[in-house]
Amino acid sequence: MHKLFLSWGAALAGLGVVLGAFGAHKLKEIAPESVNTFQTGVQYQMYHAFALILAAIVFEKVSSKYIVWSGYSFLIGILLFSGSLYALSLLKATGEVGLGRVGVITPIGGLFFIAGWLLFLLAVLKK
Repeated sequence: MHKLFLSWGAALAGLGVVLGAFGAHKLKEIAPESVNTFQTGVQYQMYHAFALILAAIVFEKVSSKYIVWSGYSFLIGILLFSGSLYALSLLKATGEVGLGRVGVITPIGGLFFIAGWLLFLLAVLKK
């Protein structure tokens, strides 16, 4: 499990750097009003990519199902929270309608982040 979380954490952190550069340079030219939302997605992706790496390291010491579920929660949270913010930013930049339906996904991703940290805490406390 640790290799999976390490791999995903490293890949998502690298992707976060690429997306951050895109947001800071290209998106700023296309739709400056979307940059803050996009950067929030990048910021939380980076935090939770590192959380995945941390979960992998802790899993080596505390082999617990809670750490596993924590890592999966971080992955799902990145997909839903950051992914929906990226989609919102890009839809806004292109002038597409229907932003409300995508925005509903963001707080669900946030709940997965919270669940991931609570599961991580539970794993540590049960050790």
